[in-house]
Amino acid sequence: MLPPFVDASWIADHPEAVLADVRSYLDERDEREAYLAAHLPGAVFVDLNRFLAGPPTLADGRHPMPDPEVFAEGMRQAGIGDGDTVVAYDDDSGVMAARLVWMLRITGHRAAVLDGGITSWRGLRETVEVRRPRAAFTAVPWPAELLLDLGDLEGLQLVDARPAERYRGEVEPVDARPGHIPGALNVPVRESSDDRGVLLPVARLRERYAPLEQGWVSYCGSGVTACHALLVAEHLRLPQGRLYAGSWSQWAGTDRPAETG
Repeated sequence: MLPPFVDASWIADHPEAVLADVRSYLDERDEREAYLAAHLPGAVFVDLNRFLAGPPTLADGRHPMPDPEVFAEGMRQAGIGDGDTVVAYDDDSGVMAARLVWMLRITGHRAAVLDGGITSWRGLRETVEVRRPRAAFTAVPWPAELLLDLGDLEGLQLVDARPAERYRGEVEPVDARPGHIPGALNVPVRESSDDRGVLLPVARLRERYAPLEQGWVSYCGSGVTACHALLVAEHLRLPQGRLYAGSWSQWAGTDRPAETG
């Protein structure tokens, strides 16, 4: 079985893999422009906001799960078919690319994050858009047992994947109010990698993820970087987690209690 993370040498040994550039930013930067400035040879661009998330609303959050047909159409346009193996990367320790990889893996496809992202690539980079032939990709429902809604969280172990300062409520750059869901643990996903964006050794990762219990729930600001925590847990062979897709962006838009500190 394909592990959730692979390195650049794995790509060299598997030229049949489809490379997907899944950069996404909270600031004013343009993801497609970043892709065109330099990307891995043969990599297609996958627009996270268009195909890996539904329309943002205060009621549903900034990146709710898209309709399965929207996701499938995005894969078809990218030239990713049902039988393809996908390796996704970004320029942010894999925490954005993880969304695509998690969505593919839970629907039965072979997919992995490139450990270290674009910075780990030592070969040439391209600056022209790659267009693969349109592919056949079947839309299937999201596995209900792996996704939780706002009303399903009571009594469950929640893991907040955001940076510590956002969890503590010291800053809140995008959502309606600061803080975190009461009782949630903070395991910042970007701290699962070193300063090169490469995953920490297994022993150190196990220390960070040791408290996980069966059926734990991952959330973040909008349900994107939370997917990285789910993949790290799989990498460590820890209990499988579930995603609260609405995440803090949905919770903060309600009158439900919030904790800070």
